[in-house]
Amino acid sequence: MRTEQALLTTLLEAERELQAAIRSGDTGALDLLLDDRVVYTGPDGRCLTKEEDLEAHRSRYLAVEVFDQRDLQVTVVGSTGITHVLALLQGTAGGEPFTAYLRYTRTWVHADGTWRVLAAHASAVPNREPAADR
Repeated sequence: MRTEQALLTTLLEAERELQAAIRSGDTGALDLLLDDRVVYTGPDGRCLTKEEDLEAHRSRYLAVEVFDQRDLQVTVVGSTGITHVLALLQGTAGGEPFTAYLRYTRTWVHADGTWRVLAAHASAVPNREPAADR
């Protein structure tokens, strides 16, 4: 049985891996980190399935060049984890360049020794640093 501290450490690692996969467009890594039932709600309110999210990265419809984490809060309760991330993102979406501060809330589940994202939500936030965001 894993301790809460060990689960917290591995969840932090999984969050870093997810951010790196988003930045590099690594759909293989994203496939492993996203639960098959994941629902992603974007800043525009649209909901995407895992396959739709992967296709956006695979086709480079969404290409994130910068994922600069500004703040990270992590909570683990049993086999459930929550990450709250504030990040500056830059890249292209549908061929158009974008720059945005986004607040991500991700719900992770730990099963078979692996963390996977079950639900994710992103909201646009004003251009500000973490201390002013709370």
